[in-house]
Amino acid sequence: VITVVSFSKMVINAATTLVRSNRGKNLFYIIVMITFVAICYVPSITLNSSMEGIEFSIDTFAAPAAIFAWTPFGAAFQLPFDVLHGSWGPLIGRLAVLALSWVLCFMASTWCLRHERLVSGSQSVAVSAKGIGAFSWMPDSVSGAVSARLFTYLKRDPRQGLMFAFPVIFLILMAFQSHGITPVVWSALPMSAMFFSITESNGLAYDGRGLTMQVISGVSGVADRLGRVRIYVGVILTYLVALTIACFVVTGDWRTPDGILMGVTFAAGATCLAFCGLGLAEVVSCVLMYPVPSMEKPFATPQGRAVAQGFFPLVYLLGMFVLAVPSGLVAVVLAVAGQWDMYWVLIPVFLLNGVGFLALGSWLGGKLMDARMLSIVSTLDSFASLQK
Repeated sequence: VITVVSFSKMVINAATTLVRSNRGKNLFYIIVMITFVAICYVPSITLNSSMEGIEFSIDTFAAPAAIFAWTPFGAAFQLPFDVLHGSWGPLIGRLAVLALSWVLCFMASTWCLRHERLVSGSQSVAVSAKGIGAFSWMPDSVSGAVSARLFTYLKRDPRQGLMFAFPVIFLILMAFQSHGITPVVWSALPMSAMFFSITESNGLAYDGRGLTMQVISGVSGVADRLGRVRIYVGVILTYLVALTIACFVVTGDWRTPDGILMGVTFAAGATCLAFCGLGLAEVVSCVLMYPVPSMEKPFATPQGRAVAQGFFPLVYLLGMFVLAVPSGLVAVVLAVAGQWDMYWVLIPVFLLNGVGFLALGSWLGGKLMDARMLSIVSTLDSFASLQK
């Protein structure tokens, strides 16, 4: 515990001190999260790939374990075994490794804090005017202004941008663990679709007090929902097209008509899930809101409504699959009737299902937002006070 806390404090202090710009901090946050996810999956991928057709032997891991036992993170776990076997020399050596690691972490953290105090306020980042950005090419309308504001937020907000890194991670993981079974690779598409709009299901909380000026301007809820949907639909379709092409390249299914048909079906199913999730997000974001960390401190844990923070995202995920039930029923009918060779029928069904609930959710979410506008602003104001 001491080692983990010491290293964590050192990394956080180093990041805070050495990474000065907001863009650098956002990039650091995304890299750290992706690295953490990758490290968690490395053992699973390694075992799944290396143990196929090979008898398991504990001796295979003896040499790497002996090496890791002399690292700061492995030495503490080896101490009880050194005592058990009476290996007092290695015991003292590992205690020295741990003590040295703690001292070095403390010294590094102290230097970072001292450096931060010395240079605080002395360095300023020059910012050049770059025009009005997305506002120059979005539609000249109220919903277009909402789209431009959301697009600008998404480019600078690491809390939401991280969700768009998961599809690439899913594709890489499924490719490593497919073992030549192409549907496993294609499953990365529906898995990715689950996460495209998960932050949008609490999108108003991510906007925070920035929504107040929009409310004062008299923007209708329908215009707000339309502007937000425009951006997310563009992102979703771009991502799914890119992932579909990548899956075709990885699996080689582009070589056969059956492979192409299967790939297009998976892509249509993922589009259905993503659109159903986006339509549901436009509704639940007006009702089931919960606190989020501030953009300046994305690592922080928001205070308040702890139950809501864990439960409300599950409502979104479960609701997304409920909305996709019509397509599932058609698939069940085809399977029961023994007509699975006609599974291509699911492609238009998927698209109609997704587009229909997206349109319904956008309209219903807009009406709900109009009815709860003042309550939403009050809630966001209370969330902002928790971030201080």
